[in-house]
Amino acid sequence: MPIISRGFHGRKPDPGRKLPPGQYETFDFPVLSAGPTPRVSRDDWKFTVTTESGARHQWDWGRLMALPAERPTVDLHCVTKWSKFGTHWEGVSLDVLLEDVETEAEFALVHSYGGYTTNLPLEDLLDGKAWIAHRYDGEELAAEHGGPARLLVPHLYLWKSAKWVSGIQLMLEDEAGFWESAGYHEYGDPWREQRYQGD
Repeated sequence: MPIISRGFHGRKPDPGRKLPPGQYETFDFPVLSAGPTPRVSRDDWKFTVTTESGARHQWDWGRLMALPAERPTVDLHCVTKWSKFGTHWEGVSLDVLLEDVETEAEFALVHSYGGYTTNLPLEDLLDGKAWIAHRYDGEELAAEHGGPARLLVPHLYLWKSAKWVSGIQLMLEDEAGFWESAGYHEYGDPWREQRYQGD
């Protein structure tokens, strides 16, 4: 299993910016991954939502681009203790993608190209809290940051914002993802410092 540092040393935050406990502010965009960077072309990219009944809803790149985009500006908080304020993204809200999906599920298991998974309550993907992001800082999303598209769930630690997202499996019961199975917290709220199981 790859070794991930528990944190870097950084600068103190600018006045007026509030950091979650244990975090420091960074001005670059560190790259941390659980494995090699998948290289997925936009021609080959697909995103699939699978319900608990097995019903599948799928979007290719063209269909995703045809949906209304939002441009959220959000703060990012990584479990390795860095935070980056005011990041600019463009993407499609999960509210749009899940609008016509019939489900009784309460949980989601997010899948990525390369085999990564992460779990979270379905409610954390709704009500304007999550996007399939495909642009960062006005540019196409680079592969090292999860391009061509990644999940963006900024109110949770960044490992929940799965890079290279390929789909979401809707589930009646929770199932641990990659880092959660390795001892990371099942929820990951940075304001409650939920880094590891038992926090």
